[in-house]
Amino acid sequence: MTNKNAGVLFSVDLMRQIKDRFHYVDFDMRGRRRLFFDNAGGSFRLKTATERHSIIDAIPDCPERIHELALYLQDVQERGTQDVRTVLNALNGTVYASLTASGAMFDMVRAITENIPGKNMVTSVLEHPSSYDAMEMYATRTGKELRVAKSNTMTGGIDVDDVVGLVDENTCLLSVMYASNISGAKIDIEKVVSRARAIKPDLYILVDAVQHAPHGIIDLQKTAVDGINFAPYKFFGCRGSGFSWLSPRAARLPHNKLAGKAQDFWDLGSPTPSQFAVVTEMVDYVCWLGSQFSGASERRALFACGMDRIAQHEQALLFQMLNGGNGVPGLRKIDGLKVFFDHDDLTTRDLIVAITFDGLTDTQAVREYEKRGVIVYERVTTSLYSQRMLDSFGIKGSVRVSPLHCNSTEDISQFLEITRELSLL
Repeated sequence: MTNKNAGVLFSVDLMRQIKDRFHYVDFDMRGRRRLFFDNAGGSFRLKTATERHSIIDAIPDCPERIHELALYLQDVQERGTQDVRTVLNALNGTVYASLTASGAMFDMVRAITENIPGKNMVTSVLEHPSSYDAMEMYATRTGKELRVAKSNTMTGGIDVDDVVGLVDENTCLLSVMYASNISGAKIDIEKVVSRARAIKPDLYILVDAVQHAPHGIIDLQKTAVDGINFAPYKFFGCRGSGFSWLSPRAARLPHNKLAGKAQDFWDLGSPTPSQFAVVTEMVDYVCWLGSQFSGASERRALFACGMDRIAQHEQALLFQMLNGGNGVPGLRKIDGLKVFFDHDDLTTRDLIVAITFDGLTDTQAVREYEKRGVIVYERVTTSLYSQRMLDSFGIKGSVRVSPLHCNSTEDISQFLEITRELSLL
């Protein structure tokens, strides 16, 4: 193994500032010191996001009125809408705010499969149930064949050839995730889109970006898809909302909407301005981070710089977790445990590690970690959120470890020390 993928850590001073902007990074709500390494299930919350959400949500005024505070709420919503575009680098199309990103995925799959002709649909075995189950349901309802790309048991991801090889001139929809929430493996969406469209230029493509969005740059100008979603609660924001974007042609497909609304309008019911305020706080934070490294003034440029630096810091944490540092051995060097999907190219991985212990079941390991102040999560075949993916890898389960860029090298060293202790049980 080489260190070519070692990443770049934040400075000590910047790391301190970053931690200070989030709730409960080093201590839980009861003041107990802990390592929260379950960010793939819901990330650390920005203090400004939770505060802003509370302030805006407390305003009783309906944003669909004409008085002063109603106009203020309209402005909050408009700024949040533009910041969804900032996250995705989306210049046109429709922003769709929903209760959950999962619900929006079902809506987008339905609109395409019910209205676009074709004999088959293509997805992958690693998809989140909100995507896979939607594809399966509407393939059955519309009488289309569902083609499922296999996983790569070595990388934990999906090979581009295996996805594109299932696409033909009769494919009406391709739906694929940006990164696996079990292995952390990233899918090369740019290559998937380019090669799939070479086979069928007018192919509709959906992307589930919920897992990847907090960890790297998304650029719809490079990956021209027809729908994509993300969830604020995994992206430093709050629970209770999901955001999606649809291309102009996808947004105009028949879908549930009020008759008086524009053909490409997707929101139903009264808007919730606090949802949009949270997105603006998320983008403000990443832009602040970008401003520590760039003199750019344009908001998307600062955001992209901030996300790039997040990715570099997380890659450095992943490198340390695998190889060790500060006198502490990495996971690769600890006897009594196995690291799944381990390979050298860390640029193709988000900050998720899947491990299992020789002497503990995955559930037992999670309990032992918690006793020592570490929160991780077991992915096991008894879970509807894990079974299909784990079966494809040929494994029964793993302990998922998912820190965030808010974590430091000291946090990783502490985790490794505790892991070495558990390996001896």
